[in-house]
Amino acid sequence: MTDHVDSATETFVAHRNLLFTVAYELLGSAADAEDVLQEAWLRWADVDLGTVREKRAYLVRIVTRQALDRLRALGRRKESYVGPWLPEPLLTAPDVAEDVELAESVSMAMLLVLETLQPAERAVFVLREVFDLDYDEIAEAVGKSPNAVRQLAYRARAHVAARRPRGIATPAETRAVLQAFQRAIETGDLQSLLDVLAPDVVALSDGGGVRHALLRPIAGIGNVARLLAVGWWRRDAERSVEAVQINGGPGLLVRVGGEIDGVVAVRVENGHVAGVYHVRNPEKLSRMERETTVTR
Repeated sequence: MTDHVDSATETFVAHRNLLFTVAYELLGSAADAEDVLQEAWLRWADVDLGTVREKRAYLVRIVTRQALDRLRALGRRKESYVGPWLPEPLLTAPDVAEDVELAESVSMAMLLVLETLQPAERAVFVLREVFDLDYDEIAEAVGKSPNAVRQLAYRARAHVAARRPRGIATPAETRAVLQAFQRAIETGDLQSLLDVLAPDVVALSDGGGVRHALLRPIAGIGNVARLLAVGWWRRDAERSVEAVQINGGPGLLVRVGGEIDGVVAVRVENGHVAGVYHVRNPEKLSRMERETTVTR
């Protein structure tokens, strides 16, 4: 029995970061992803390992099924959410940005696109496009036939292609834009904001009904610039802004009196800020003190 537990534990730990990433991409919530991993471990510990040929695929299957159950429950919770719902942000290591596909898949912008898919479509898209599982493996994970999975994959790809971010900025371009954006919001200079924002920029904020935040998205360069210049960003000696990497992309960590007050993730397109995602819900800021490892 001890040998079985040791073997099961060793395998689970070896794949844990991958399993977390799968669950997080399906749920958009690190807290729920961790709960899914705990449930998956309990099921994995009861498996006869001698009957498992591909342990990675088997673990992904367990996690996917648990995540799908939770995703459906989360959908009901989000219907009563106060204001815009944003994914729980992750503080990620700089090397995540080097894997362009992984960085895009965990970005705030992409996670919001994935939110518009049906649960089965989301699972199929993530497992196929991000983790490159074959259709037979995905079929077992989502409980559908391979042909049905192919149809779901086709629909999901078309849906995401019509809504995904239009361009991927180089690291150097991203750093320059983030620096300009940080200076602009710290000074509140309207012209600097107009210079760095894209014409069709969109700003969303998530306070979860606990912290002050926007109750609806704000769109357009003039509206967002004025919001950042006068209406959204209190400037005082107690507030500090630090450039960090959020979900594989550029972001700002905001502290007030040394305590984390919020996170601003930024989407950069064509040398300008095209998306601003401000998370202030305290329940979503617990992973801002340490880096979270995401992997494929």
